[in-house]
Amino acid sequence: MKGAGLTAIIVDDDYNTVVTFTDILEFNGIRVVGTGYTGKDAVKMYEKLRPNVVFLDVMMPKPHDGFYALENIRKINPNATVIMITADLTVETEDRLQNLCAHAIVYKPFDIKKILQILDEMMTKNIRTVKAIHDKQNLA
Repeated sequence: MKGAGLTAIIVDDDYNTVVTFTDILEFNGIRVVGTGYTGKDAVKMYEKLRPNVVFLDVMMPKPHDGFYALENIRKINPNATVIMITADLTVETEDRLQNLCAHAIVYKPFDIKKILQILDEMMTKNIRTVKAIHDKQNLA
């Protein structure tokens, strides 16, 4: 799988998680255009950079945790692709993320194959969208 020009931001209060995700994404051809450590960082970067995908930790220091960031990114772009990262396996957290329309949830410790599968599905969808737009332009 290669990134086909996709861009991403990664936000997690754990430096090692940010580095790990950066390495995985860049190895697979996805350009990491920003990294941060708080929910506030995520919202500011999303608004400025408008990446194709956001990797966002759930449990960061409040009040600017992952829920805060996801909710505010949704206000900027209801269709933003936001993949949540968490070690919290509770039903409450999963329900809350689904209610905020997280694209996917990646549980710690990471399953790299799952991350790549999610990205592959996202890129396939992106390619189909671009083709549909291109086809419509050719008909006009």
